[in-house]
Amino acid sequence: MIITTLALLMLAQEGEVPRTETPRPQARSMTITKLGIVATSQTLAATAGAKVLEAGGNAIDAAIAANAAEGLMEPNANGIGGDLFAIVYEAKTKKIYALNSSGWAPTGLDVGLLESKGMKKMPNLGIYSVTIPGAVAGWEALHKKFGKIAWNQLFDPAIHYAENGFPVTEIIGAGWKASQKKFEMSEEGKSVYMPGGKIPQVGEVFKNPRLAKTFRQIKAEGRNGFYRGPVAEAIVAESKRLGGTVTLGDLSEFQPEWVDPISTTYRGWTVYELPPNSAGIAALSMLNIMEKFPLADWGHNSTKALHLMIEAKKLAYADMLKYVGDPRFSKVPVAEMLSKDLATKHAAEIDLTKASCRVTPANLISMSRLPGADTTYMTITDAEGNMVSLIQSNFAGFGSGVVPQGVGFMLHNRGGLFTLDKNEPNTLAPRKRPLHTIIPAYMEKGDTRIAFGIMGGWNQSQAHAQFVANVVDYGHNVQWAMEAPRFTKASFDGCDVAIESRVSEATVGELKKMGHEVRVLGPYSQAMGKGQAVMRNAEGVAFGASDARGDGAAVPQMPAFWKK
Repeated sequence: MIITTLALLMLAQEGEVPRTETPRPQARSMTITKLGIVATSQTLAATAGAKVLEAGGNAIDAAIAANAAEGLMEPNANGIGGDLFAIVYEAKTKKIYALNSSGWAPTGLDVGLLESKGMKKMPNLGIYSVTIPGAVAGWEALHKKFGKIAWNQLFDPAIHYAENGFPVTEIIGAGWKASQKKFEMSEEGKSVYMPGGKIPQVGEVFKNPRLAKTFRQIKAEGRNGFYRGPVAEAIVAESKRLGGTVTLGDLSEFQPEWVDPISTTYRGWTVYELPPNSAGIAALSMLNIMEKFPLADWGHNSTKALHLMIEAKKLAYADMLKYVGDPRFSKVPVAEMLSKDLATKHAAEIDLTKASCRVTPANLISMSRLPGADTTYMTITDAEGNMVSLIQSNFAGFGSGVVPQGVGFMLHNRGGLFTLDKNEPNTLAPRKRPLHTIIPAYMEKGDTRIAFGIMGGWNQSQAHAQFVANVVDYGHNVQWAMEAPRFTKASFDGCDVAIESRVSEATVGELKKMGHEVRVLGPYSQAMGKGQAVMRNAEGVAFGASDARGDGAAVPQMPAFWKK
């Protein structure tokens, strides 16, 4: 019997066709597979990584290929002109590794030089905001330690799309348009990022043959294709032209650093971040404070829970800002900052009835609102269970505005996070790394492991803590934990806070009565950052999440159906 659409509608109206409506708060479903998953904020980049898995590569290989493609396709947020951090879980040893590939300030760049030019604070544009990019060195370090397939196979997707073009996506396209003034700082910038004198529109095919050439050099020569030879010489020449101090030695001598990750426990889970000079310690400090309160009993995004987390953020960030810098230049009291005793002290400082507009950092041994929220985060798991949590950034949108001749990328402005105040942990100095906002994360309990991250400048640590609470306190799956409504506070002082409109009006009103100066943003606001997550459970099933605030996807690896 053939049932027509009209007949089905009539049957439905009469109640004879069962209709199920599963209530769900999330906009997207998780990607679920027994094989690998690549989750990034650009779908073609995620697919490039998945193809590497299908070609026999592991999670580390896939991360490098996806990151290279992402730098081409989301150039406002990341690229080889920026820095990189990563956490790797190696399945065969069950060990966790952490890589700090953040670059240092160039030789000759110090407080005295900038003061002699009349500067009273660190610039966020131009050559004096540039530190040595760490991404390419980070890729090589990751590949040498963990890579499975040949280095020269990893860059073919990025080269293909750079030469043949790719269609610009929606959210990335909006960020591109917002950065037009940076392109206009130089003819090279306009030539690369405004082909034909126009910003590429959504759906328009963009090509970057200069970057394809640079990728070919990296493909052939490894890190030396970037830190030595024509690319390095182009960076130094542009620096010299603009009055900067970058030397060939600053580039060739830079090395990433394998470090021990820092961690804390949160209600039976262990959560890992990168140690200083990364700001990840603030996420762990915040969780330590939150653990002192019954968030689960209060309810997800309830007035009490949001108030508590906002106040915990202020305290954790105050400590981070006071003490964190490059540990090669000053002692950072990491153990003290992560102690449960300090969390107990901070918890007692929180007034559960009203907001505090100024907090005092802990006395363990200044800066206000800072810009910079353009970063990309990606995470990958492979069929063997290896996991990579990788974050890579230009800092502010398209970075410094400095585009060396002929290389197809812009240099980041990470140096803008230094301070010119004397004798601080984060005071500018040659060959010193700045306090860094970008942070990859990883958490585990028993045989359940989650690699996750959320980009967005100073948003990141507070977003990490909210994600962990969503999973641990509220039982959210990784997709709902990632896209659930969030708050963010971009400043360090004051009672200002931004909250997405999906939080109820009643809750916002109650927070205002407590003294919070709430700014309500859109339902999926870019101010909250965008993130990804992959989880693998004890049965070996992988779950992937990609934030609805971004253009990306969690792309699964397919089995090798058709072998050559």
